[in-house]
Amino acid sequence: MREGGGACGGGTCPGRGASERAPLRGTMSRDHSDATRSGRPRLVGWIIIAAVALVGTLAAPAAAQPVEEPKAYAGDFWSRPRLTGDWGGFRDELATRGIRLDVDLLLTPQGVASGGRDTGAEFWGNAEYTLNVDTGKAGLWPGGFLRVIANSGFGESVLGASAALSPVNTAALLPKPNDPTTALLHATFMQFLSPQFGLIAGKVFTLDGAHGEFTGNYRTQFLNGAMTFPLTSALIPLSAYGGGIVALPWEGVVLSALALDPSGTPANSDVSEAFRDGVMMLASAKVAIKPFGLVGHQGVTGMWSDKERPSLTQDPSNIARGMASEKFPLLDDPGPGLRRILERFFPDLLVPVEPLNKKSDTWTVFYSFDQYLWQPKDDPKRGIGIFFSFGASDGNPNPLKYTYNMGIGGNGVVPGRPNDNFGLGWARKDFSSEFVPFLRRQLDLGLNHEDAIEMYYNASVTSWLNATLNLQVIETGQKKMVDSSGSLKDVNTTVVAGLRLLARF
Repeated sequence: MREGGGACGGGTCPGRGASERAPLRGTMSRDHSDATRSGRPRLVGWIIIAAVALVGTLAAPAAAQPVEEPKAYAGDFWSRPRLTGDWGGFRDELATRGIRLDVDLLLTPQGVASGGRDTGAEFWGNAEYTLNVDTGKAGLWPGGFLRVIANSGFGESVLGASAALSPVNTAALLPKPNDPTTALLHATFMQFLSPQFGLIAGKVFTLDGAHGEFTGNYRTQFLNGAMTFPLTSALIPLSAYGGGIVALPWEGVVLSALALDPSGTPANSDVSEAFRDGVMMLASAKVAIKPFGLVGHQGVTGMWSDKERPSLTQDPSNIARGMASEKFPLLDDPGPGLRRILERFFPDLLVPVEPLNKKSDTWTVFYSFDQYLWQPKDDPKRGIGIFFSFGASDGNPNPLKYTYNMGIGGNGVVPGRPNDNFGLGWARKDFSSEFVPFLRRQLDLGLNHEDAIEMYYNASVTSWLNATLNLQVIETGQKKMVDSSGSLKDVNTTVVAGLRLLARF
C-alpha cells in the first residue's frame, strides 16, 4: 500500500603512540546468563506466534487488503499489468479465489564515474517472487492474509567502489550484500480480529515498511539507502522473525508494535534460532492528513533492543575485533576498509590487550512526513510534493547519531505520462563521536558526516515495465583509504550514475 511508512514494517558506519594504547573508558555489559537472555525474549516471540495461530481459525472481517493488486491480469501486450498476462484465464481465476503469484525482475546497473574507491561499472540484479493469499476469498475464514517474498540476487555491485557508507544501491543489500544467493525475505500471516485490530507473525522484511509517497520504495523511487530509510535504523535487521499488532482506530491512523529477532537475516530461516540473544521492539504511529484537500502523511517510529553488542568505545587494540563481530545491516560494512588501515599503519593493534567492551541495549527514534503541495482535482495519487525525515540514536553502539533527508517528488505530473514519477533529494548522516576516535585523530579519516544528493526519473514504459535514470553525488564520510599500493589516499566526491529496469511477469 502506498502509505506514509507502512502499516507493519520497521518503518527502519564509519566513522585509535603509547599513551593512546591505554584502555579507553567504555560501557561494560551487564552479566546476563545465557538462559535469561535467550529464554525471556524467545518466550515473548513464541507467545505472539502462538496467539496468531490460535486466532487464525476465528471468523473476523478484514479492515483492509495489505497489498495493492491489479483488478485483472488480462489485456493486450501494452496494457496488461503483468508481462505474462492472465495465463489463459487461470491467473484471474486464482485471483478471484484470493491467490496471487508474481515474479518481478529488478536490474540496477551502476557506474562510479569519478571519485570513490575505484571507477568503473557493475551490473546487479534481483529476482523477486511473491505469493499473497486472502483466506476470506479462498473460502477458509475472513480476515486472514498470508504474504511470502523470496529474493535472488545476482551479479556485482558498486557498493564498495563508491566508498560511501550508505549503500548507493539498496537492492544490492539483498539478500546479502554483493553475494549472489537466494533467501526468504518475508513470510507473515496477518489476522484481523475486527475491522480495527489485527495480529501479525512470521518473518518480516522491514524495508517494505518504509514506503511513502515519494521515498521508501527502492524498486521505483530513490536507490540510495539514505533516501530510502532513516539510516539511524542501521541496527534494524533487513529480515527477521517476530510478531506484533496493528490497530486502525480511526480512518487514516495506523498504529503498530512489533517484537523482532535483533539478529535476524534474510539468509537465516531457522525459527528455532530466533530471539536467542535478545529482542528488538519497534513501535510506530502513522497518520494520513489532508490540509486544503492535499494528501499527506506524518509518522514516528521508535526502536529499542536489549541485544548485547560491541561498544564503540574500545581500547584501540579492539577496533578490528569490534568491527568484525558487529554488522550494520543497512550500511555498506565499514569493517574491511578500517581493518586494511589497521594492517597497514597500526599492525600491533590487531592483537587485543583488553576484553571487548559491550553495550547491553540500544535505541533509535525517527520522524518523517510527506505532503503534496499540488494535486490534480480528485486524484489522490498524483501531484508534486515534499518529504522530510529526521532520526536520532544513542550513538553507541549505533555509529550514526543523527540522520536527515529532504526533497521534492512528483507522481504523474508530466503531460501524457500519468504513471511516471521523479524525485530530487538530499541526505546527511552525522556520525557518533565515539566511532573509531583513535583512527580519526591519528589519520584524519573524517567520519564526521556524509552527504548525498540523488535525482531520478522513473518512466512507465508499459504497465509491466519501468525504466529509471538515476544520478547520485556523494561527499563521502570516510575521507581517506588505503589504495592498492598500500598508501593512504584522499577520497574525492563520488559521482554514481545508473539505470534501473523493473519488469513484472
